[in-house]
Amino acid sequence: MTNTKEKLSTKYEITWCPGCPNFMILESVKQALVNLIDSGKYQQPDFAITTDIGCNSKIFDYLNLSGIYGLHGRSIATGLGIKLGNPKLNVISFIGDGGAYDEGISHFIHTLRYNKDMTIIVHDNQGFSLTTGQPTATSQQGYKSKAMPDGEKFRPLNPIKLALASNASFIARCNARDIKHTAEIIEKAIKHKGCSFVEIIQD
Repeated sequence: MTNTKEKLSTKYEITWCPGCPNFMILESVKQALVNLIDSGKYQQPDFAITTDIGCNSKIFDYLNLSGIYGLHGRSIATGLGIKLGNPKLNVISFIGDGGAYDEGISHFIHTLRYNKDMTIIVHDNQGFSLTTGQPTATSQQGYKSKAMPDGEKFRPLNPIKLALASNASFIARCNARDIKHTAEIIEKAIKHKGCSFVEIIQD
């Protein structure tokens, strides 16, 4: 008999680099969903996911859930659209720090303001890792990359302060390496009635 975790998995080859914290985030998400589905209060078809472009967004291929692979920085807006179209769905929008805090920052702010019942999960590794590692809004001052060999000149954005200023009703930050804690936070975020923002710090 197939268990819930196996039902949530796909047959696609995982192409993240060995040791990437995205493996840990995928495991945390699966643990959270297994707990919710096995509680009997949720079913697998009750969930929909959105992603955009980037290493983080490959999670779309590895979760057996309905959803939309969107444009860069538009995962949150797409998730909001799904929620408005079908309020019964539990929508989870996965997005990287570049997509959330650079290209899609207006969607991030206003979706938190609207407080629709959905979950935003930001994979924050402080860089555009899929391309040449350009700095994002959360990169540390002095961070050097191929695109900025002299180092990032600006102080990093604080997403938690931004979320507080946007009147978010659920804000959490966790570390990808702590799979158990991250799974607990994601589960609480999904149960929360309102817009939940979870920032997961990765190497």
